[in-house]
Amino acid sequence: MSFNLRQIEVFRAVMITGSIRGAAELLYVSQPAVSRLLSHTESRVGFPLFKRIRGRLHATPEAKKLFHEVEQVYAGVKRVNELARDLKEHQEGILNIVSSPSIGQMVIPTAMAEYRHANPQVKLTFQYLAHAPLMERLLNRQADLAVTILPVNHPNLEMEVIGMGSLVCICPYNHPLARRAKLTAKDLLPYPFISYDRDTPFGAMVASLFDASGELLRAAIEAGSPQNACALVHAGAGIALVDEFSARSWSGSKFLIRPMEEAPTLKATLVRLRLEPMSQIAQSFVEVLKGVVDKEGLGLSP
Repeated sequence: MSFNLRQIEVFRAVMITGSIRGAAELLYVSQPAVSRLLSHTESRVGFPLFKRIRGRLHATPEAKKLFHEVEQVYAGVKRVNELARDLKEHQEGILNIVSSPSIGQMVIPTAMAEYRHANPQVKLTFQYLAHAPLMERLLNRQADLAVTILPVNHPNLEMEVIGMGSLVCICPYNHPLARRAKLTAKDLLPYPFISYDRDTPFGAMVASLFDASGELLRAAIEAGSPQNACALVHAGAGIALVDEFSARSWSGSKFLIRPMEEAPTLKATLVRLRLEPMSQIAQSFVEVLKGVVDKEGLGLSP
């Protein structure tokens, strides 16, 4: 036997309130109606959902397991209702954007602000996410566009490179490295170095740069992301290698940016579902985004 939506609703109400009376008040129905439907549900599923002890209801282990799944159903229903309300209130359109943290600190917000000035009637949503959740949002159609600086490889996703940057060194203004125009991995060795776990994409990239130079990487601090590394260098904790997109997002920082010899190139990639046409709203936003990337000196044009 399958639960119908009304039975799920009553079951959830009893679980939340802990009583027939509370469920009746929550659902604006009579207590006998809740009691009858709950008893009917238990008879149909073939096992008790609640134990009646001294006039109080106590959920059975089976009910607790069901409740976990029911809450996920309700979360989905809530999202559907919120989307329906948004579509009603923003009939001109809604655009959901996600990005990796590096490009999400400055480039995406700047593009969104510029786009909103010309399109105030369009609702925009934005989050920056780690690589796996970002792809999941796209594949689940919870996002329309994504921008990332890490490689993407999925048959259902289409990629377009819209900008390029390098791995750069950041150091405080008064640091000895600040006097050099370009740096090597060997130049960084004498100073406290902020790096990343080798198992992460950035950690592997930094380690490869040192390995290719024949130098041994010794990290004084391990950061979770280039943005974390920027904050640490800004605070005076050491020097770091970060992507150019992250470094440029700290325009008021207390550090300088210096290029690295043999530094790997990082590509800002626009990602979307391959088999779905891009909406007019998405197309117009992408044009604004490309313009912002170009103005920041990170575009594809020479």
